[in-house]
Amino acid sequence: MIFSKTLIYWYLKNNRDLPWRKTKNPYFIWLSEIMLQQTRVAQGLSYYLKFTTHYPTVFDLANASESEVLKMWQGLGYYSRARNLHFSAKYIANELNGKFPETYSEILKLKGVGDYTASAIASICFNEPTAVVDGNVYRVLSRYYGIHTPINSSAGIKEFKLLAQSLLDEAQPGNYNQAIMDFGAILCKPQNPLCSTCSFANSCVAYEKKIQKELPIKEKKIKVKKRYFNYLVVKTASNNTILQERKGKGIWQGLFEFPLIESPKSINKKELISSDIFENLFSESTTLSLFNEQEIVHKLSHQHLYTKFWIVETNSLIKANVSWSSILEFPVPILIANFLEDFSVKSN
Repeated sequence: MIFSKTLIYWYLKNNRDLPWRKTKNPYFIWLSEIMLQQTRVAQGLSYYLKFTTHYPTVFDLANASESEVLKMWQGLGYYSRARNLHFSAKYIANELNGKFPETYSEILKLKGVGDYTASAIASICFNEPTAVVDGNVYRVLSRYYGIHTPINSSAGIKEFKLLAQSLLDEAQPGNYNQAIMDFGAILCKPQNPLCSTCSFANSCVAYEKKIQKELPIKEKKIKVKKRYFNYLVVKTASNNTILQERKGKGIWQGLFEFPLIESPKSINKKELISSDIFENLFSESTTLSLFNEQEIVHKLSHQHLYTKFWIVETNSLIKANVSWSSILEFPVPILIANFLEDFSVKSN
């Protein structure tokens, strides 16, 4: 109990002033928790404010189209979060009459919600004593107790969850969970933790043994895959282009992109023109130019995309049915959004 009391005391004096801390509304807490998965608070804050303004209730979010939600999410990454958020909003609005689930086990059933998010919502909104375990918690507990079990192993996940649950202040679980998350974000940081001002310095194993940088431990990362993307940016005489929605379960599902030729390695102009996709798309004469001489490297969690944007000018093309004047209305990956911004600047 000394650990939890010390942590909560620190939190009440040092907690971050965040808009979702001013409410117990589970809809708003849910939004913030989904947005902050894989995202820093500084980046997620503006999206939270935008979403709560446009969708002040779960009914508003449920009634929006998926394309509109993806457009609002654009730039935040990990777009499956947005699709799951929208799916669950429709479930809550239509199947539960807008009443948010009130227990950990029921919240866990929502699409896109895992142990951490369900624990956060249940404890903060409904005072259910269930401990959160996220990156911050792994870091704080592994350092304080000197635990070397890999946090991304089955044994580690179980060990840290049991430890976190044993430390939880059951009288105020919401405060405790937010305290340990803030403590990890503000004081027990991944790099250069502020050990000299830490309340636990006298009893922290990592500080005593000077192994802060070694903890927490992760098992070897998955090998990063390299992919080579060649986007065909069509411009017709009538100022139209082609945008296609990405289908399937791969990256960027539901977002729009230019026609894509993916190659096993970096290719040149001659190789691009001779590809089946290019020949099938363009029957009339075209003018082809490379927009970026250096490949743009877009890094995702397990893959790096080496991307070239090829400008294809042609007189007319039946499939080119999107006006350049409306192109910013479509939800696109940040890779393409950045290109559109650069292309607009260089075209004017």
